[in-house]
Amino acid sequence: LLLTDINMPIMDGLKLISLLRNDSKHNQLPIVVITTEEAALDRERARTIGANEYLTKPIRTAPLLELTQRLLGRDS
Repeated sequence: LLLTDINMPIMDGLKLISLLRNDSKHNQLPIVVITTEEAALDRERARTIGANEYLTKPIRTAPLLELTQRLLGRDS
């Protein structure tokens, strides 16, 4: 499971997602974007390149834990 932001130094999160989706070792890795970017275009772009979920900050712990358990195929 990868939790990433869009805005990061050196490489942005969207580039990271793109690289992982094109790598046979990691292309099935569940990816969640957690960011302050609320624009629909950012959300759509992240989903299009392979993010499983897109959350905007601030986030609550309980729903994040439920989401990660679901993505990992575990019961809550």
